[in-house]
Amino acid sequence: MKGFKKTQAALIAATAFAAAAPAFAQSSVTLYGIVDDSIVYQSSQTNLSKTAAGRSNVKLASGIWAGSRFGLKGAEDLGGGTKAIFQLESGFNINSGAQQYANAMFGRQAWVGLTNAGFGTLTLGRQYTSYYTLMAPYSPTNWLTGYFGAHPGDLDELDTIYRANNSIVYTSPKLYGFTVSGSYSLAGVPDSVYQGSTWSAAIQYQQGPIGGTVAFTRINNSTVGGGVYGDASTTNTAGQSGVSAVTNGYQGAQAQNRFAVGLGYTFNSAWDITATYTNVQYIPGINSKFTDEAVFNTAGTVLHWKASSAWDFAAGYSYTWASKANGISDAASYHQFNLSQYYSLSKRTGLYALQAFQRANGRTLATPTFTPAGAVNRQTDANATIGDGFNSTPSASRSMFAAGVGIIHRF
Repeated sequence: MKGFKKTQAALIAATAFAAAAPAFAQSSVTLYGIVDDSIVYQSSQTNLSKTAAGRSNVKLASGIWAGSRFGLKGAEDLGGGTKAIFQLESGFNINSGAQQYANAMFGRQAWVGLTNAGFGTLTLGRQYTSYYTLMAPYSPTNWLTGYFGAHPGDLDELDTIYRANNSIVYTSPKLYGFTVSGSYSLAGVPDSVYQGSTWSAAIQYQQGPIGGTVAFTRINNSTVGGGVYGDASTTNTAGQSGVSAVTNGYQGAQAQNRFAVGLGYTFNSAWDITATYTNVQYIPGINSKFTDEAVFNTAGTVLHWKASSAWDFAAGYSYTWASKANGISDAASYHQFNLSQYYSLSKRTGLYALQAFQRANGRTLATPTFTPAGAVNRQTDANATIGDGFNSTPSASRSMFAAGVGIIHRF
């Protein structure tokens, strides 16, 4: 009798496990990553304050084609077409082993949410804004990379350096070719949901070979009246994002606005083209080191050619011009030319080469000089700064050439 009871108990347990097995099959967690390294040459290098003499430089650079990273992402089917989803992603420098963001292990992405094919996706955490996500298909960084191919200094946020903390993001399902998305990042400042916040909205159309996005985002400094970006600022991770030779004199703005339009057309399986126009505004506060709103416009295009199953080539051009403001009559402008070549050794591994040239003209605001009477903003000649990989190491002159060769492996 005891043997029969044991057999009966075993059968019940096996039946229960079999019933539960489909539930386990509905859940998944994936470990993934990218390891990317390259050798980079730049013709001239100084620092943002131009206190170092310009010298050429050859260096190893991590994450040129795509940022080196590892991450976890997963989904659980909750029934009724709804899934719980999450993503945790950490960036690192392959040449030093250092984290991409100090004291932020999952500084690239860290979010959790729900998704349903009929109702859309809602996520909470550190993540990309709606502005970036829906503009991304038309960004120059897709084939020219952010390091070399982002518009000067990535001032228009078409690369990935403007991730926002404490974000609530909703993206609709695609309906008649249209997708809409909105995001709001709460700074957590007492008595204010606006101070230090970031918000954005975007609408995208994609049908057949034609696509396009219109998007807007606003970044607010949590420091009242502008000045050094406060720790509560939702785009502030280890300092203000996007500081370069283009925007160096406009640090400490009270707010930043970005408006963007992106368009794309696929001619056939081998050829496609994208184009973007962006308008960026740095808005001063009473504590900012500049007095007039600074406006930067950028127009750019990228032509991509998939020559074979293994080879991809791309060429791009962008023109950035600043407004006449803050006493500057000869406003800065930047011409940037890019080429890229990519060869697939396999589905996971590739070799690449990149070349870029930029010519800067006009004048801009230099790093503020602090005197006993306060900070003084002085004018300086605009100097070249390719993409966003050279934000802290721009050229010492108006011209800059850079080239790189590397290898990337995805797992």
